[in-house]
Amino acid sequence: MTRDRKARLITIAALGLALAIAVGRIQLSRSSGGQPPSTPPDAIYAMLDASRAGDVRAYLAKYGGQMRASLEQSIRETGEERFSRYLKESNSAIKGIAVSEPQQISSRDVTVRVEYIYQDRNEAQTMHLEQEGGEWRITRVDATDRVKTLIPYGTPVQ
Repeated sequence: MTRDRKARLITIAALGLALAIAVGRIQLSRSSGGQPPSTPPDAIYAMLDASRAGDVRAYLAKYGGQMRASLEQSIRETGEERFSRYLKESNSAIKGIAVSEPQQISSRDVTVRVEYIYQDRNEAQTMHLEQEGGEWRITRVDATDRVKTLIPYGTPVQ
């Protein structure tokens, strides 16, 4: 076998191995739903996205336990359309969101500090999340604290 022929065979084998690895990773990704495991911030951002869109069902899906039961009761009392409007309106003034790193309470429970940035103020809440069947769900939200801001959002820089 000539030197060129050996080099070609090695190159073809290397390309074949790379292709096999790529196909294997794609198959593995598809079998796991193509989604990485959910994290507490993922659940919070999904809840905020659903709230902004007024998607009551997606919003409700991010809550668990007694908090979910309370929200379901509110939806029944006000009606889904009205609750959807409420979600959209309550998010319209928010300019930005800061989600802190989750603090582990136990293997299934975490707390996350979420700061909402408005034009004239910032507000912070601590959210308690619990893992249910591989998904993180918000189970409790502490009272909102106002955060003093030195420079209001949108102030021109000079």
